[in-house]
Amino acid sequence: MSLNQEETLNDLYNLILNPGTREWERSLFVSAKNSLETNAYFDTLLAKLEADLRPLALRGTLTPDVTDFYNKITGNPATSIPFDLTKHYTNDVAHQDSAVFAGGCFWCMVEPFETLKGIISVLSGYTGGEVDYPTYDQVSSRYTGHVEAVEIIFDTRIISYEALVELYWKLTDPTDEFGQFQDRGSQYRPIIFVRNNKQRQLAEKSKQQLVASGRYTKPIVTLILPTTTFWPAENFHQQFYKKNPSKYKKIERARQQLMTYQKVESKIRNDFNPFSKKS
Repeated sequence: MSLNQEETLNDLYNLILNPGTREWERSLFVSAKNSLETNAYFDTLLAKLEADLRPLALRGTLTPDVTDFYNKITGNPATSIPFDLTKHYTNDVAHQDSAVFAGGCFWCMVEPFETLKGIISVLSGYTGGEVDYPTYDQVSSRYTGHVEAVEIIFDTRIISYEALVELYWKLTDPTDEFGQFQDRGSQYRPIIFVRNNKQRQLAEKSKQQLVASGRYTKPIVTLILPTTTFWPAENFHQQFYKKNPSKYKKIERARQQLMTYQKVESKIRNDFNPFSKKS
């Protein structure tokens, strides 16, 4: 990919002003910007910037927007394709609705919903917290109160809210209030966010049916709370399963293995519980 100096300068300005950029990253970008503005050799400077960023890039620990920039300058622009937010917001009030679910890392919550018929858009983001415009670093630090979640826009003529809630139970461990599977921490708590009384009634009914089913031996701890502002996550996190298929498959495989283990463990405990109704 051929990089344009003017476009790269614009990217550097945006990253310098980006509140999600860490100070160490910002210092590199300020230095690069200043050098470019004094007519330094573009290719040489870009090569140095890439080398400076590479150690953290290889560890996967650059901040999300910086990761997108790094992929762009290293010739991997497909991973930084901008998510089209305009398609996400409801534009047919009569036949569209939204649902918000938190159930561990949002990377693993997009594909199962997005590939269903009737789904218009699935957006990864942060909700339920007290800080405006939270960044991934802030949410991961667990002091903003946010959880990672997905907001789903769906066509009510094709798929129902009840069907989405039913799928949600299958994707999560409703007995774990401290995270989900390999994702640990309060930002990974399982929560169904409801935007009106109808959604609350449907979610509560579904939760009670799950409790009555006896599928789990532990208490169902998934919360049902009113929706709050949903802040879109950084572009790097949007449709992660499409942009980073290899990494996504590894994460999803680990999640599925833990889910299978949990189901097997639950079945064994039910079968051999001397106080169970089956005995």
